[in-house]
Amino acid sequence: MAFDYPIMLDLTGVPVLVVGAGRVALRKVEGLLQAGSDVTVVAPDVDASFGHLKARVLVRPYEIGDLDGVKLVITATDDPAVNAAVAADATSRGIWVNSADDPANCTFILPAVARAGAVTIAVSTSGASPALASHLRGAAETWLADIGAAEAAVTLGEQRRVMRAAGVPTESIEWTDRVEAALRHTP
Repeated sequence: MAFDYPIMLDLTGVPVLVVGAGRVALRKVEGLLQAGSDVTVVAPDVDASFGHLKARVLVRPYEIGDLDGVKLVITATDDPAVNAAVAADATSRGIWVNSADDPANCTFILPAVARAGAVTIAVSTSGASPALASHLRGAAETWLADIGAAEAAVTLGEQRRVMRAAGVPTESIEWTDRVEAALRHTP
């Protein structure tokens, strides 16, 4: 199985189902909510940490009808059989599914993500070593901060906006010098 096509999604208002309500599911739900998703969580037992989240929480076992209208599914239960069943149901309906720590039951995987303002770096090992991806994410976060990537994105975005407002096609601009000038360089 190869997960070779990186993609960034606009999940604003997109209905997402998360099956499971433990520590791993909590991390997934928090990220989905930050992305603006309309999240429903289904689990027979729900960690108290879910109480503060703006997600719909159904305290019961997963049912196939939970997939109705859903565009994306995350499974994160402690039961591999439940995760596999949810993944099979979702896949049979053409719904993209990620089964936490189980690439064989995924139609997509989630990379380790480093963010600095508008700059995002995703690190993936195609499921081979999440620990390595996590380690590299930490290094990327440090590097992004060191070079001032967040500030550079703001500066370059403003330059692009001004050019476009003046009718200058930004594809024709050689950006290398501008990017170098916007970034903070460290020894």
